[in-house]
Order: sequence, then structure tokens, then C-alpha cells
Amino acid sequence: MLRVILLLVGCLTLGLIVWHIGPGNIYEAATRLGPVALCVILLPSLVMYAVEAYGWKITLGPAGQAVSFLRVFAVRTAGEVVNMTTPTAYVGGEPLKAYLLQKSGVPMVEGLASVVIAKTTMTIAQVLFILLGIGLGFWILGAQGSPGQVVAAGLLSVGLLAFGAMAFVFVQRRGLFIWILETLRKLGIRIGFLEAREGKLRELDQTILNFYTRHQTAFYASTALYFLGWLAEALEVFVIIAYLGGPVDVWSAISIGALSVFIKGGTFFIPGSLGAQDGGNLLLLQAFGYSDVTGITFALLRRFRELVWIGIGLACVAMMGTPSGATPQSAAK
Repeated sequence: MLRVILLLVGCLTLGLIVWHIGPGNIYEAATRLGPVALCVILLPSLVMYAVEAYGWKITLGPAGQAVSFLRVFAVRTAGEVVNMTTPTAYVGGEPLKAYLLQKSGVPMVEGLASVVIAKTTMTIAQVLFILLGIGLGFWILGAQGSPGQVVAAGLLSVGLLAFGAMAFVFVQRRGLFIWILETLRKLGIRIGFLEAREGKLRELDQTILNFYTRHQTAFYASTALYFLGWLAEALEVFVIIAYLGGPVDVWSAISIGALSVFIKGGTFFIPGSLGAQDGGNLLLLQAFGYSDVTGITFALLRRFRELVWIGIGLACVAMMGTPSGATPQSAAK
């Protein structure tokens, strides 16, 4: 049932994205470049998915050593399609990742711990990437005028995001899930599902704490890998604009890529970031001096990439299915 629901939600969002953009517009943008160019444009996202999958794998610890990289890649891709197609602040697919890892023998507690840690390292790397992009934006656009004001507002927002990421790490080191449970109790809210699993929650908190205290090298390595994954976004920007015939340099590509990530993150509550992401990318490229046509085509090609990976993710969900002998309820025990 879980797999069917996820597939239906994913397919519905995929259909909405296609309808929102317009099948004719997608076809025109694709045929104008040709199949070879489209494949080249997809390569940076493949690099990003592969690097980030490895960034997650090294947080699995001993339990993940027996899990192949391809399996981790497929599980992460399946989880990411849920993040991309549901209004869950890009965290809805994280429990699914741990759930699917059980089929490869990773205990649920260790799988969930790795998901929390990997999400943390990814967020820290994302903040660093956006900060780099904003700094380059100041340098390229200048601090004066409307674009500079936008960059300044972004800098303030990212500062708040960085504070939130550090606070999240702080809470994890002191027991995230038990803290949530105790906070609910103080508010007079008792959830039977959580109350019955207090021991598992303590074990989960201890597993996370052990990683931070005993595997600091893995923590920094995971953060570095995720940062490389974010840089692949900049490579994609460079490749797309180059194929569109526009002038582009490395620094502008990094800044555009980082600010595009910031725009997408700010619209997490919209499934697929419909409308907001496309309009944001158009305005972003206009701020960097590109034409409306380049901005619109750029947005369409990035949507094309998303459609491809949503399709791959849905295929991963369909192929992996439910772990044998397990249900969503039993997996959580």
C-alpha cells in the first residue's frame, strides 16, 4: 500500500509539472538542443546523485559496509523522489530510505540514524554552498542596486539557516528524539506509537551521538562529499548556459547554481516547487544579464532534468517495493 501511494503521488506531481510547463514547450526545448546535448546536460546531475549517495553511505558505519553502492544509490534516488514530489520540506523521503535499507540487512535504528546524520551534513554543505554563491553574487553584481539588495536579503536568510543547522547538530548531540518525546509530554501530548518505542528512540539517539563522537572523520568526509554534490549543480548551470550560447564563467555558474538552490529551498512547501522555481530561475538569470529566452529555456531544461530523475526514482520505488516479510508498521518496531 505504501509503495502504491508513493507511486500515485509521484506520478500525479510529475503530471502536474508537465502540465504546468506545457508538453509543447518541453518538446521544443528538447528538440532544439538534440539528444546528445540533453545527455550531456544530464551528466552533472548524475555526478551529483552519485557523490551524494556515497556521502550518505559513509554515514552508515559498519552496518552499511555490506550494502553495495548501487543499492544505496537506488534507495537514495527512491527517497529523493518522495522529497521532490510531496510538500514535506524535503524530509518526507528520509524514513523511506531507512525502511528500504532493511532489505539489505541494515537495522532500522542504524538506518534512521544515518538518514538524520546525512541530512545534517547535506544541510551544512548546502549552507556553505549558498554562502559561497552569495559572496560571488556580491562580487559579480555589486552590493548596490536591486540585485545587491536581493543578495543581502539572501545572506540574512542563509545566516538564519546556518544557525538552524548548528542548533540541529547541538540538539542531536543531546538526544534529538528523546527531546521531542519529552517536549510532547510537557505539552500534555502523549503519542502511543512513540511512548511504546521510547527504548528504540534512546537507542537511536545514542547511535547518532556515537557517530558524532567516534566518527568525526566520516562526518567531515560526508560534508565534503555533499559540498561536491552541490558544486555539480554549478557544473549543470555552466553546461546549460554554454549549450544555449550564452557567455558564462565558473564564478557566475557557481553563484547562479547556489542562488537557484536557495530559491528552491525557499519553496519547499509547494510540491515540485511549481511556478516559484521557474519564475525564480528566470529572474535570477535576468539579474545576471541573460535574456528572457535564455532564462525561460534554462528553467525548462532544469525541469527536464527533474522529470528524468523523478521517473528514475519512481522506477526505483516500483522495483524495490516492500522488504520481504516486513510492513511499514513492523519495520518501525
